[in-house]
Amino acid sequence: MTAAAPLSTPPAAAAEHGTDHVEIAPSILYFGTPVVLLCTENADGSANLAPISSAWALGQTVVIGLGRDGQTAENLARRPGLVINLPGPGLWPAVERLAPLTGRFPVPPRKAAGWRHEPDKFAAAGLTPVPSATVRPPRVAECPLQLEATAERVQPDVSGEFVIVEAAVRRVHADPGIVVAGTDHVDPARWSPLIYSFRHYFGLGPELGRSHRTQTPRAAGRAVAR
Repeated sequence: MTAAAPLSTPPAAAAEHGTDHVEIAPSILYFGTPVVLLCTENADGSANLAPISSAWALGQTVVIGLGRDGQTAENLARRPGLVINLPGPGLWPAVERLAPLTGRFPVPPRKAAGWRHEPDKFAAAGLTPVPSATVRPPRVAECPLQLEATAERVQPDVSGEFVIVEAAVRRVHADPGIVVAGTDHVDPARWSPLIYSFRHYFGLGPELGRSHRTQTPRAAGRAVAR
């Protein structure tokens, strides 16, 4: 019988190939994801706006991770309409102004230190609400991409600490400046999402290459970083 291959690389081989990693235990795993500003509807019909760092797309569905005690999770459990607003890097100060605010009153015990209740988050952040076409919560005018959606499934995660939302996108609004003219394609060279990496804000660097699955036309004369 042939011996099974070792599951780990011997230390000497690891050092030779530059893979002598160290084991760490980070308190968070925000390894670099786009920031979204999630707009939902409160019970009184007003809008709640919350910065979220756990969101990703699967086809026309966006999967979102939320704290279970927040106003956003409570709203989506009762009123499924939402807008997923994607800010560019220049909006990071507005995002950070929202970070210590909560729509919950009273402030939940987990947020008691350093958080405060704010009923008008648009004004607090210096952002502008504009009407949506298919859902009741408004869009954020300053965000280059705005996705109107409905929460089709809201359920707790395996830890019980968070809520996972599966939202079906109904309509997409894009700033013309980031769209390839005459198409439905976002130009990735002109669109840069705000990235949240280990609780710090970043934008994107130059394009490194194209996936074999891309369908986006390349603008004439655009170079790829080497």
